[in-house]
Amino acid sequence: MFNFLFNNKGEDKMARDKLSKTQKVLNLLTKGESVSWKALRNKFDLRSPTQMIGKLRNQGVMIYTNKSSKGVSYRVGTPSKAVIAAGQKAIFGNTAYGA
Repeated sequence: MFNFLFNNKGEDKMARDKLSKTQKVLNLLTKGESVSWKALRNKFDLRSPTQMIGKLRNQGVMIYTNKSSKGVSYRVGTPSKAVIAAGQKAIFGNTAYGA
């Protein structure tokens, strides 16, 4: 009668999986608005928001840092041509096409 509540192993499927702090931060950043260092520190109880941003950058997310008199904030954006060129130069070297 209540088979829809259980999967084949009999585990309860009513609750959602808990999101990691990394995924929560990524979800917030991908909404398109800038997020301050202080907001990340307080909202997600992070010891070092900078370390979390570094972790996301290592996963391939293009995160820009904005420094102002109000403090540091982060936003997700698309990489510029210069960033893409620098990455290709780091991987392939200075070889030109057809050389």
